[in-house]
Amino acid sequence: MHLKTIDLNSDVGESFGNYKLGLDEEVIPLISSANIACGYHAGDPAVMRQTVTLALNHGVSLGAHPGLPDLVGFGRRNMDVTLEEIKDFVTYQIGALQAVAALQGARLQHVKPHGALYNMAVKNPAIWDAVAEVMAGIDERLILFVLAGSDRAELESIAKRRGVRVAFEFFADRAYNTDGSLVSRKLPGAVIHDNEVVAAKVLKLVKEGKVKTIAGLEIELKAETICVHGDNPKALALVQKIRETLKAAGVAVKPPADFL
Repeated sequence: MHLKTIDLNSDVGESFGNYKLGLDEEVIPLISSANIACGYHAGDPAVMRQTVTLALNHGVSLGAHPGLPDLVGFGRRNMDVTLEEIKDFVTYQIGALQAVAALQGARLQHVKPHGALYNMAVKNPAIWDAVAEVMAGIDERLILFVLAGSDRAELESIAKRRGVRVAFEFFADRAYNTDGSLVSRKLPGAVIHDNEVVAAKVLKLVKEGKVKTIAGLEIELKAETICVHGDNPKALALVQKIRETLKAAGVAVKPPADFL
């Protein structure tokens, strides 16, 4: 497989009131898709508006990043919620960001669940289905970001049934298990800190559709979007390195709506 186009996405808009999180002004110019917090796990109405403006000024596509209603836990704690509640949470958050975008003459490209909600969906595909159902009802052009390494056939089946598209997401700085799942953050080596290693890993994925696992084996993995984090100076340097490496290899960085 020789992909010549890839999307770079990042979680942004996570500041709240007087509390500033992330380096949005620096990272947004380097990505093609922005996952914008919608007020449940992070963000607030003013931050949402400012982040949409910043993304549009740099030609970056907009995405809703809906999370569980847990500001204190930053949406990273599992909650005992029903599928109906998840649909309500996601509807509320997509709708809020959609309105903010509409006031600036723009629309949303994608939806990427945040934190615990995303991890819960990886273990329970019925959650992906619930999110896809909401997306189809709001705007069938929306693209759902899901984890590469998950059951591709099952997720494509959900997307087809709901009438939405999916983009499989690769995590640049995370180690992978042989079954395509992410190595638990509790284990050593789960997060890769060497920029050269991460950039080479990304290029291999884009060019060959393969990734080397933590066990040293190569597995096939197909992805349309790569998640990069730019929430600290070291992470920002990594995003810059990935971007430079892709450019040098002739790989175009574009939002998935342009090539899916």
